[in-house]
Amino acid sequence: MAQPYLSIIIPAYNEAERIAQTLVAMDKRLSTAEYSYEILVADNGSTDGTVAIVRNMEKMVKNLRLVDGGRGGKGVAVRKGMLEAMGHVRLFSDADNSTPIEQFDAMMPYLKEGYGVVIGSRAVHGAVLDPPESLFRRAAGKGLNVIVQALLLPGIHDSQCGFKAFTEEAAVKIFGESKISGWAFDVEVLSLAKRMGYRIKEMPVYWVNDTRSHVHASAGLQFLAEICKIRWWLWHGVYAFKGLDNPPKAR
Repeated sequence: MAQPYLSIIIPAYNEAERIAQTLVAMDKRLSTAEYSYEILVADNGSTDGTVAIVRNMEKMVKNLRLVDGGRGGKGVAVRKGMLEAMGHVRLFSDADNSTPIEQFDAMMPYLKEGYGVVIGSRAVHGAVLDPPESLFRRAAGKGLNVIVQALLLPGIHDSQCGFKAFTEEAAVKIFGESKISGWAFDVEVLSLAKRMGYRIKEMPVYWVNDTRSHVHASAGLQFLAEICKIRWWLWHGVYAFKGLDNPPKAR
């Protein structure tokens, strides 16, 4: 197979109820695209029928691959998928298809302009949430984002949307350095991108809000602990920044 233009990485853990629907929807949309593509499902140790479903669908969905996404968190699965992918551009998208794949079309102009990373956002002007989030979740999200901006990512209003595209070079260098496997892995990869000098574009997306999804308070505490760890690692030179001509200084 020649190198595809786009690789889509879908991290999956016990997604038997919705992974088939997501793959069918993506394949239907991408089959009319003018660029070549591959879809990688990075299984993160599922104990339900996710693996069997994806293996069966490899026979039906063009350029679909199941990869071992490791164990221990979404960050591990995304990292594995990004580094095993072959595309010139590598996009990770959530298994629930909350941001439809056609939203990638709006990212392409920014990639052509030279942005190394383009991220979907639910918090910038033009974003559509269907249905809107509850007042509590909006307040909690904004509160955490204030901390993220203060410590690591000033100017980024939504670090957590599960729809992010990277050029091949950026993906290899950033995910080759990333270490976080939990809730803050998005913050880490964006912080590394910024430190490596890649331009980051935050753009609005249409996002289908699954009101059945619940995040426990403990997740917020874990998130805070992880972003403090990232800040500490950047200050103390824990990241190796291999492959960079001019490794950034800690700051």
